[in-house]
Amino acid sequence: MSETAPPPEVHLYVKSRKVVTSFYRPQSGQMATPADTAGVATASPNFSGAGTGDAQVEFMLSDEQARVVALVEEVASKRGYSLKLSDLGRSNPLSQMLEQHLRGVDRYPVLLVPGSPIRLEGPEAFTIEQLSAAMPAEPTYQRSFSYLKVKTNDIERVRKALLEFKEVKEIHLITGDWDLLVMMEFPPREKAGKRHVLDFIIDKVAKVNGVEDTSTMVPEYTVTKLPI
Repeated sequence: MSETAPPPEVHLYVKSRKVVTSFYRPQSGQMATPADTAGVATASPNFSGAGTGDAQVEFMLSDEQARVVALVEEVASKRGYSLKLSDLGRSNPLSQMLEQHLRGVDRYPVLLVPGSPIRLEGPEAFTIEQLSAAMPAEPTYQRSFSYLKVKTNDIERVRKALLEFKEVKEIHLITGDWDLLVMMEFPPREKAGKRHVLDFIIDKVAKVNGVEDTSTMVPEYTVTKLPI
């Protein structure tokens, strides 16, 4: 039995700042300690023990960096990547110097993908589109591409009819022997195999008034940088 390959990993560097806070401490048992689900910096007080107040050191992320952490976690999970999160605000200067690939960086967060030249730096660089490009993945759906030959002067009517099908995602007007290139999406491959796709083309697309001929390609494998 072959071993399952570990998921690809991305490395996100954030930089929290150290602050001194003072929190009211209610008597023991009155309140439970909040969970730190992010695994990074929080400003959650330590509710254990009693007293009227106490100064303590906390490591806090800016809202911009905290938003990026949540976004990267979400996208990485959807695309099958594991996330390694490092907070440089908590590390000593020597360990930061050892991060050679971070030299010259003055804006955080920073995302690195091992084996890829892609690097995202600064909160504004972290969009779903940019993260999807940094983490190519197999889509969850089955795609197909169909060439259509259409009767003269029927292009616009055929275009409108095709857009009524939820499976049709893109229609391109092209030159040459064919008139339209249509991209369609279907359920995952295990539910929408090649026969399922061709049944739809023959039973639906080919029967649109004005369509004279079709020729369809169903990829055996797909990897995408587009959001999924």
